[in-house]
Amino acid sequence: MAATTTIKPLLPLSLSPNKSCSYSIPSSSSFISCNPISDSTATFSLLHSNRPRGQISVSVAFNPQGNFDISMFEDEGNSSKLEPPMPPTEGRFDVILDNDAIRNLDLSPFHSATGITSPTLAEPKEFLERTIGFTINYTREDPRDPRELSEFPDIRLWFVRLDAAYPWLPVLLDWRAGELARYAAMLVPHQMSMKMGIVFNPEALELFIMNKVFVVYTWFKQHNVQKPRLKTSDMARMLGFGIEDRLFDLVDRESS
Repeated sequence: MAATTTIKPLLPLSLSPNKSCSYSIPSSSSFISCNPISDSTATFSLLHSNRPRGQISVSVAFNPQGNFDISMFEDEGNSSKLEPPMPPTEGRFDVILDNDAIRNLDLSPFHSATGITSPTLAEPKEFLERTIGFTINYTREDPRDPRELSEFPDIRLWFVRLDAAYPWLPVLLDWRAGELARYAAMLVPHQMSMKMGIVFNPEALELFIMNKVFVVYTWFKQHNVQKPRLKTSDMARMLGFGIEDRLFDLVDRESS
């Protein structure tokens, strides 16, 4: 039996399915567990989903045997259409990528657009205000290739390299224009659905979010950013997860 949950980034892509099943996520930490509640969302002790009914954007379907299953949601009666993303934030840093940069794993377009040439030289404040986005001018070898950009291995590999160099980057992206959801799609296993949008592997998504929470919160504290917990939690909330203060307390206790 396939298991499903739904997540809510800022980008409104689709409506939630009519039916969903509860699921549990194995974790090395005994206090991260999943429990179904009345609207078929999931709650976690320290990491929990936060998805109001009627505002669902991205759905997650995962088969415990390791296979994705989205067919159960593609019913003929659901005629909802994906809504277009909001326009880019005015004045944002826009990173323009082409085939050459992608295939050569060349990060210079990012360096040129943002001025960030080293992880240690980036100051969060300016980028939190202006945000960062990507324009991907990718020419397909076959013009009839129906795949989305996040389904091309060479594009995903470029973003893997970028993320390895600047692991706190997601918090600086143009969330309102859907850049955080697209960035996550470059790094997290998923499928595409015409009706549901991006369909993530929920375990991989949870690990991605937790990794970014630890990285971003530590980075904010190193740079004395005000309200680091709130800003870090806002990032997780854009992908549908809430972070409890107890998690930050544990991190602070470990680093003190």
